Amino acid sequence: MTWRKAPQELVERFTDTLAGVPGAEVRKMFGYPAAFANGHMFTGLHQEHWVVRLPEASRAELTAAGGTPFEPMPGRPMREYVVLPASLIDDPDGLQPWLDAALAHVVTLPPK
Repeated sequence: MTWRKAPQELVERFTDTLAGVPGAEVRKMFGYPAAFANGHMFTGLHQEHWVVRLPEASRAELTAAGGTPFEPMPGRPMREYVVLPASLIDDPDGLQPWLDAALAHVVTLPPK
């Protein structure tokens, strides 16, 4: 299976957005930009998708708003990750609360 590179515009948006998030460490995960806190990835890109790691209630809320389960390989979902709908990626005011929720979630986890 060959994964596509993330679109440059999406990579730039990701990098610019995460540059202003206190406590976020941006680095690569499987060749894609990702942001970590407390040793845990809380958001990242995969191909043309932007994903966030959320607690169960927030995952249900994002799914109701158009998010989809993140499956880097068909039939192999990553259980705590949801793909953000494109409408949120294009809306900084809509995107930021989900990034905040993802960050807040991972800082409650034991450090890696």
